Amino acid sequence: MFDLLLLAPVGSILALGFAFFLAVSILKKEEGTETMKSIAAAVREGAYAYLRRQYLGVAIFFAVVFCLLLVLALKGYLVIFVPFAFLTGGFFSGLAGFVGMKIATQSSSRTANAAIKSLNSGLRVAFSSGAVMGLTVVGLGLLDLSVWYYFLNWFYSTHPLPLGTDKITAITSTMLCFGMGASSQALFARVGGGIFTKAADVGADLVGKIEAGIPEDDPRNPAVIADNVGDNVGDVAGMGADLYESYVGSIVATAALGVAAGLGVSGVTVPMVMAAVGVVSSIIGTFFVRSREEASQGVLLVALRKGIFVSAILVALISYFLVRVTLGVERLGIYWSVLAGLIAGVLIGLSTEFYTSSKFKPTRSVAEASLTGSATVIIAGISVGMMSTALPVIFVGGAILLSFFASGGFTNFNAGLYGVGISAVGMLSTLGITLASDAYGPVADNAGGNAQMSHLDPEVRKRTDALDALGNTTAATGKGFAIGSAALTALALLAAYRDHVALYGKEMNLSLLNPNLLVGLFIGGMLPFLFCSMTMRAVGRAAGKIVVEVRRQFREITGLMQGRAKPDYARCVTIATAAAQREMILPALLAIIAPLAVGLFVGIEAEAGLLAGAMVSGFVMAIMMANAGGSWDNAKKYIEEGHHGGKGSNAHKAGIVGDTVGDPFKDTSGPSLNILIKLMSMVSIVFAAFVIRNSLFK
Repeated sequence: MFDLLLLAPVGSILALGFAFFLAVSILKKEEGTETMKSIAAAVREGAYAYLRRQYLGVAIFFAVVFCLLLVLALKGYLVIFVPFAFLTGGFFSGLAGFVGMKIATQSSSRTANAAIKSLNSGLRVAFSSGAVMGLTVVGLGLLDLSVWYYFLNWFYSTHPLPLGTDKITAITSTMLCFGMGASSQALFARVGGGIFTKAADVGADLVGKIEAGIPEDDPRNPAVIADNVGDNVGDVAGMGADLYESYVGSIVATAALGVAAGLGVSGVTVPMVMAAVGVVSSIIGTFFVRSREEASQGVLLVALRKGIFVSAILVALISYFLVRVTLGVERLGIYWSVLAGLIAGVLIGLSTEFYTSSKFKPTRSVAEASLTGSATVIIAGISVGMMSTALPVIFVGGAILLSFFASGGFTNFNAGLYGVGISAVGMLSTLGITLASDAYGPVADNAGGNAQMSHLDPEVRKRTDALDALGNTTAATGKGFAIGSAALTALALLAAYRDHVALYGKEMNLSLLNPNLLVGLFIGGMLPFLFCSMTMRAVGRAAGKIVVEVRRQFREITGLMQGRAKPDYARCVTIATAAAQREMILPALLAIIAPLAVGLFVGIEAEAGLLAGAMVSGFVMAIMMANAGGSWDNAKKYIEEGHHGGKGSNAHKAGIVGDTVGDPFKDTSGPSLNILIKLMSMVSIVFAAFVIRNSLFK
């Protein structure tokens, strides 16, 4: 009989092959004028310089952790493969982000040049760039998973099994641990890139647009290149690493739960093959993204939705036959878990669009609040963000209940948890195209900057602004999608942690009346707030340095404001890079130290409570921050379209302040939270044996 699991590596090759095809087709397009080329080259140079410095620092961290894991493995706390799995997880996560950033920096000037011809031409280049990112993420994820599965399957067929387990349990428990490397790299990329991009963005806006009164992306602004670099290192490279770890984390956690539910190899086959099905569906969906020449968000949004909906429908149809063939008719309820995840993902996206798009009342109310000043804009934005949490929580809660009971959770608790994991895989199965619609936004934003600095026809900037405005909505939708899947994945990882602890013969008292568990819940609920405080303050400090530098150049460089002299762009890039590298260390260490400290000093029940508390508060807080930031950003753009006085008005200045507050909300702290809650789960799983044997609470 044909081994369906072979479809996973086939899907990986297909994704990477199509991504390569798209990348080559983008690079064949013209970059435009010499000015456009030089601006794009400056952005590329800054982005590469930043990533080189970041990867050097992260490499030192990985070397230290690898040695620590190797020592634990040699002492019998871990399987010997765990340190190496940790390295591959981090390497492929970083590689996914790097490839996405590389093609994004090559695409911005080409998007601007294509927009000279038509809106649809610009959309196709920008979207193709995003598709390279999306397909690279899923392709590398499936490749990493496939290599480890087949290697471990061969190894445990010829060598003794650890912990007295059966082969498939040994395989999945080992594979669970490589997610720690992916999550670690993702957190550094998201936090470091987020600090860089928002420090540059805030500095450019506060001094350039508010104090000096010059347009956005004006070449006289010393921070404008750093701002464009930040779009790539934060919103592209950081996002790619982020969603890579979400993708592989959901698959390995679900595979482990399938084994615990007694499904054996079939429980591993379904999530991995479903991911391969998602690859094919995403590739097909990309061909449906076309737009008419009307430069409106509505027309462009319909164009993107067509591709996403086609992909989701294909996954829904094919998954029925996959579940039926692999698990049998008696397990067909698991198919409803797949649908629950897909539908919840679509509903979260629609909810996010409602609260962040300027087509709807919430964001328009934020824009209207600008008429009475900055304070009311901030109040309105925060209230919209808080209100926007209700529907996603209900959707995710509904998906959890439906997935659990449809999978047979009322008779087999582990089977129900497997259903929850499958719903997360279902939600992420169309990641190839969902991430494409998200990652295209920074490319469109950079294209607008290139058009402005190259003094192209105003119609070109109008087209890139239309793409950029939609990019803010799709980026917020993508963040909501990532956060929703993170909540489901975190729940699956929490269950996997419980099963992993049981492998060491330890039972946990998870009663809410257990004081250790309650203490863990309180600490876990607090951690997202502490984490966000650290990252927000980091952005504030870094942005302050950019503000001082931009003011200095405006004051000291003779002829700069008159356009007779060029600013020192490199100086702002250097300041943002140094600040981001320094400021990202403490927040990243918090995610690793907190679960270990709680487990060692308060017990494994407290550690389980910490994971649950962080999952709940982190999920809600991440939605609030992402949607508030998206609403502020689009409210500002709504004003710039000519409403409430348009550009240069007092309402516009108030809108810029709101957008400035929202920048670290939506691009630094908010999206980093979904990595935080999963990384803590991964750390807990990897160090479970060490904590159990050395905890003060035996």
